Amino acid sequence: MFSISFIFKPGTYDDEFHRLDAAIEAVAKGTEGFLGSESWWSKDGSECNAIYYWADLKHLSDFAQAMTHREAKASSDRWYHGYQVVVAEIRSAYGDGRLEHITTPIANIRRPAGAGQG
Repeated sequence: MFSISFIFKPGTYDDEFHRLDAAIEAVAKGTEGFLGSESWWSKDGSECNAIYYWADLKHLSDFAQAMTHREAKASSDRWYHGYQVVVAEIRSAYGDGRLEHITTPIANIRRPAGAGQG
């Protein structure tokens, strides 16, 4: 499993941004191997981390080469006050089993002592 973190400081969005953003979301969801996404904002709302999950690197590469995604990358300076992309391979995940997450299928579930006892 792979994740792509798109960390950015938002700028000013226009109609073209919203059109491309919706198109990219549709391309991601329509690409084989796409597992899901989530977003997190900094406490002060000045930065966002949009995380996309992929089953494998081949399908992630297919998405990265999609024309809509490439078109948006070419215009990114218009809409962001800075960004960073982090590509990571997820080899494992863990938790106590009480929180569903995109990585749950690969997670080692560790239940705390006494959990599940009523």
